[in-house]
Amino acid sequence: MTEEMITHVPDVVQKWLKRSNIVGKEVIQVAHLEQKGEMRTKPEGNWMSMNAEQYITTDPPGFIWIANVKAVPFLHLSGRDKYSDGKGHMLIKLFSLIPVVDARGKEIDQGALLRYLGEIVWYPSAALSDYIRWEEINSTAAKATTSYGGITASGIFIFDENGDFVSFGANRYYYRKEGSTLERWVITAKDYGEFEGIRIPVNLSATWKLGKDFTWYRLEITEVEYNKLREK
Repeated sequence: MTEEMITHVPDVVQKWLKRSNIVGKEVIQVAHLEQKGEMRTKPEGNWMSMNAEQYITTDPPGFIWIANVKAVPFLHLSGRDKYSDGKGHMLIKLFSLIPVVDARGKEIDQGALLRYLGEIVWYPSAALSDYIRWEEINSTAAKATTSYGGITASGIFIFDENGDFVSFGANRYYYRKEGSTLERWVITAKDYGEFEGIRIPVNLSATWKLGKDFTWYRLEITEVEYNKLREK
């Protein structure tokens, strides 16, 4: 990555990319992340501990997220969120055997694409991909629009005065029994760390704005590898 490569994006995005230390580093094509945290399925629900790992590709854009969730003692769920070839697929199983959720379709595709877009803060060079278009809003905010696989999605990135990522907000489909609805979805960061010299947010939360905030996911990034392939 060179400084010349980032001159076509808004100043606020350039500032974030420089702050992330991506300039002078290898363009990220593959990333592997290990995560720990907790999640819940409803606003008043109990928090469930979770460990996960995620693999990402940037050209083409895609990811697979694999999680083990401890609901209560002796009861666990396995989850897989996948985005590949422009299609999303959410699969959750009880005891890794019994399907609880098996979701596909345009609404899932849109949600998976938004998730990929919001998570480019973990693999910053993807911000320069030809499937992402940037528009500056002000000195600390920019709108990103991504189009891939026949789906278009957009969201707003907020940064602080130093160029660190603060939040990403977008309208995403929220599942309801009577039918999914577009609701505001926000990712917020509070702490930062470095992996292989790249500065990224490491403590994040995901919140649905449903009249009353519903924070359903809190995570910590514990390990990151770039441009390496693992054999299982």
